[in-house]
Amino acid sequence: MQTLTASINEQEYNALISGAAVLDRTDTGVLILTDADRVDFLQRMTTANVAALSPRQAALAVMTSPVARIEFVFTILCREQELWLLPASGQADPLAGKLRSQIFFMDKVKVANATPSLRRLRVMGAQAAAVLSSVGVQSPGTDDTFVSADAVTVLRQERYEVPGYELIVPAEDADDLRARLLEAGAHLSTDRETYETRRIELGRPLVGAELTGEYTPLEAGLAWAVADNKGCYTGQEIIARQITYDKVTKTLVGLRSDAPLPVGADVTAEGRSVGVVTSSGYSPALGGPLALAVVKRPFNTENTTLLVNNSSAIVSQFLV
Repeated sequence: MQTLTASINEQEYNALISGAAVLDRTDTGVLILTDADRVDFLQRMTTANVAALSPRQAALAVMTSPVARIEFVFTILCREQELWLLPASGQADPLAGKLRSQIFFMDKVKVANATPSLRRLRVMGAQAAAVLSSVGVQSPGTDDTFVSADAVTVLRQERYEVPGYELIVPAEDADDLRARLLEAGAHLSTDRETYETRRIELGRPLVGAELTGEYTPLEAGLAWAVADNKGCYTGQEIIARQITYDKVTKTLVGLRSDAPLPVGADVTAEGRSVGVVTSSGYSPALGGPLALAVVKRPFNTENTTLLVNNSSAIVSQFLV
């Protein structure tokens, strides 16, 4: 392996790839939707085909503005009588407020914030399933499905964030489960920069970085989370036109360079701005700086050389 820079925790980086790493997500939360119209309610508000979900299936959902810009990104877990929503960091209360503001007089839907009683852990790395098994936690074998046993819900999520298993645990049991996972050989993920490095290597967009009100889901790397087999939702007409008429004029790309690329820096080509750097780090796997950027076409094609602060940056494939 390449020599790591001082800012990257080698043990944690290796755990995220070939071992097992546990991220204690105390800054996230869980919302629970109940009552008869819960599915129809989310169906008309998000990019996900919620009506097509069966119990124990999950889907990533994006709420967009009337002009199709990203407002919220969250995961939906379909349970027998409830929908559980997993918001991004710091967004449990804002998302709950947004959802409640959209409940019409005749809607039969209730939104509860279960964050005080439930906590989330994420277990990542090639040995994640083995570590979970060793502490008696069952894990699903299929992406975007979940299992629940002994008050622990485990979601397998391969395409969003750093791939792994999202655990939803009673708050009073979370510390004990985390301790057992660490005793079984998992590494506690505490170094944000190392986690960000792995996320950037994989080209995974993040709420607050790529997933913002500046972009549509198609532009920010979440085209796969936009269902094309459902009815209308807020922003749907614009997204449909982007797809039908090939109007996705910019996309999320990786950028390799010799010098670090600062977040927010302009990406230029032919003397004009063609994009912006959204995330930046150092990749041990590539042996140099790596960044994410949203770049206009035709400059978003692989191996295109661009400029960032007068430094060359080459459009690069993500590590998958």
